[in-house]
Amino acid sequence: MARSPKIVNEAPGATERPRGSIGALRGMIPYLKPYKGAIAASLVALTVAASAVLVMGVGLRSLVDHGFSGGNEELLDDALVGLLVIIMILTAATYARFFLVSWIGEKVVADIRRDVFGHVLNLDAKFFETTRVGEVLSRLTTDTTLLQSVVGSQVSVALRNLLLFLGGTTMLFITSPRLTGFVFLVVPLVVVPIIFFGRRVRRLSRASQDRVADVGAFIEETLNAVRIVQAFGHEKIDRLIFGSRVTEALSTAIGRIRARAFLTATVMMLVFGSVGVILWLGGHDVLSGRITAGELSAFVFYAIVVAGSVGAISEVIGDLQRAAGANERLIELLATVPTLRSPDKPKPLPEVTTGAVNFENVTFFYPSRLAIASLSNFTLEIKAGETVALVGPSGAGKSTVFQLLLRFYDPTEGSVKFEGLNLCDVDLESLRSRMAIVPQDSVIFAANAWENIGYGRPGASREEIRAAADAAMATEFLDPLPDGFNSFLGEKGVRLSGGQRQRIAIARAILRNAPLLLLDEATSALDAESERSVQQALDKAMANRTTLVIAHRLATVLKADRIVVMDDGRIVATGTHEELIAEGGLYARLAALQFDKE
Repeated sequence: MARSPKIVNEAPGATERPRGSIGALRGMIPYLKPYKGAIAASLVALTVAASAVLVMGVGLRSLVDHGFSGGNEELLDDALVGLLVIIMILTAATYARFFLVSWIGEKVVADIRRDVFGHVLNLDAKFFETTRVGEVLSRLTTDTTLLQSVVGSQVSVALRNLLLFLGGTTMLFITSPRLTGFVFLVVPLVVVPIIFFGRRVRRLSRASQDRVADVGAFIEETLNAVRIVQAFGHEKIDRLIFGSRVTEALSTAIGRIRARAFLTATVMMLVFGSVGVILWLGGHDVLSGRITAGELSAFVFYAIVVAGSVGAISEVIGDLQRAAGANERLIELLATVPTLRSPDKPKPLPEVTTGAVNFENVTFFYPSRLAIASLSNFTLEIKAGETVALVGPSGAGKSTVFQLLLRFYDPTEGSVKFEGLNLCDVDLESLRSRMAIVPQDSVIFAANAWENIGYGRPGASREEIRAAADAAMATEFLDPLPDGFNSFLGEKGVRLSGGQRQRIAIARAILRNAPLLLLDEATSALDAESERSVQQALDKAMANRTTLVIAHRLATVLKADRIVVMDDGRIVATGTHEELIAEGGLYARLAALQFDKE
């Protein structure tokens, strides 16, 4: 069955609701505070550059009235020198403004990216159950890039043109209050479309960013499963689905561009149309002797400066509104509070931990499956140094036990204790540092073997990493690689077989040397010969250590101190292999099926 061409956005904040305005950019103020000195310097440069432009109008007035009209060649020469000085000042101030503002933009966005990524890493499993990774990726890349563009350039442009508008308006009043009064009669004609169309641009900007996130999410999902896509001949269908995503994003973006273009064009038409009318009125004032030709020239210069600044501001407003939408999405992500976190005053775990675990009357529902209990009145005590195996059919709740033990979730009812302490009362980092896990689906990072195995214990020496690899029988395939342990293992370990990836994961867990070892089908991907070798390594790793094993292949748990049989979220039997065989029931049926087949 083909994937639906429409993915419902389940990410935080995806639900339609009224959006903020440019005021949403206030959320960036804390990130700007560390750079107050650079901001002050950029504002000084901005003011100097704007003042240099405005001073040209004064020079123009003097030149027309006293230079051209009076035939004063010396004044004309002085005007050229003065113009060159002003241009040099303007150039230096512009350079300083551009460099400082761009530098601030890069620094601020780098800080935001670090904070957002760090925050996402601390979010709990419930968040990732309902949020697409591609959505988070879009916010970390597309939205922050947009913010960088705005903070690093558009805000500067907006402030520069705001200063030109204020300064130009002041000079208009000084030059001719009468004509300036006519100018401000048309201001409402400019402001109204900015407000009306600005809201529409903001809504379309947010929608456009969401559609781009949809495209990114689909790319991430498809490329992560590209071998399945190709194996099932799904390329053509996925191209069509991707095309529909791109078309949706394009349509929304074109709508935003159309609205923004109409806004800019309307404002420019009104502004420059008004300038034309004012020029007509000013011409009559010169003819009647109310103002001089130099004053009219200066007024025209300032009117063009004001009109240009208004037009530029109206155009920048569109970018600022896009940035406001991006900032809203990032703020939503930063405002997402994990439901699971360390207590404010955690109880300390013992210096020497034994890995003892106790489940007391635990009932648990996954947030996405509230109708069905994954565990019901589950009670299990695992003593220090004991090896306990969890067996049962798929969906019996075995993996849920691991999820609760690692405190990816809290039980709906009951409690889980480690070393006699409720997990809710213990620091999360301290708790998880006492555990090592070998998952069923081995995670291999896009790095070499040193980094992949060393992930289990940062700071471990290469001798320790190699010893862990030896114990997991991983050196036999790592050493023959072109660069040995330095060889790049590929995206998600694509250069390794399933069994080899599993042995890397086992080496990582052995290196961690934690008091509690969690094995989730740790040998499921191995062939019979490799399984025997790795099982011997695991036996050594499990010695004098509390171990909890999930296994479908019962041959791997025959040596367990206890086998706990689970079905439908409950414990239905407990005992050794021989005891459970003698009892009959579910375990005996599973054993008969597997061992008869073997």
